[in-house]
Amino acid sequence: MSQTPFYETDKAVAEYLLFHYGSSEEILPYPGGPVNALHYPVRCVIECFDSALLPSNARGLDLGCAVGRSSFELARICGSVDGIDYSHRFIEAADRLKDNGTLKYERTDEGDLSTTLEATIPEGVDGSKVSFQQGDATNLPHDIGSFDALLAANLIDRLDEPKHFLNSLPDLLNPGGQLVITSPYTWLEEYTPKSNWLGGFEREGSAVRTLDGLEAALESHFVKVKEVDLPFLIREHARKFQWSVAQGTIWIRK
Repeated sequence: MSQTPFYETDKAVAEYLLFHYGSSEEILPYPGGPVNALHYPVRCVIECFDSALLPSNARGLDLGCAVGRSSFELARICGSVDGIDYSHRFIEAADRLKDNGTLKYERTDEGDLSTTLEATIPEGVDGSKVSFQQGDATNLPHDIGSFDALLAANLIDRLDEPKHFLNSLPDLLNPGGQLVITSPYTWLEEYTPKSNWLGGFEREGSAVRTLDGLEAALESHFVKVKEVDLPFLIREHARKFQWSVAQGTIWIRK
């Protein structure tokens, strides 16, 4: 019997609903914990996009949107937002949240013990601006059009062909459009064949970093304007957390 992909499991949906919508206390109740790593999907928007540079009715695209928090946050600065994720379960959860305003889920605490929590659309966000659909970031619909703000958060190291994805970006951004790519660069062969990694290897005796691969793929069509470190925290249960630091790069379409 084939194993269910992780991002289609109940465990993943619950973890990501907590990651996206949980309060600080629901995620991290311990004094002295890494509070600067909380609310990552929100920070990917507010710390990386310059709303002053966006047109009044900007189109936003959130690729790898998971359960949708960054899509809702983009709706604060965009006239419309498309959220796309490969996981059917993530998109189902995001759609239910959009339609109903709230969505209950079970936070794992210890073993079979859990707590029922409720995700809520963030206050002040017009959910009607956001639409979600299941899709492949490397094979988007031909009629998807172009955008003024594009977020690809924690996506590139989960793609089979990340370079193909990067090569598609010039056609997706309007001139002057803002591109934000964030990733901890966790390259794993279960998602990306090693021959397709953007970095994390040696070539002719020199280390190749993922940033090198990004710059090589994007610099002919984009200007890199900023690099930021974005820590994030995913709670697995009450006493186990994943603490990571994504690198965010911000680009402007030439």
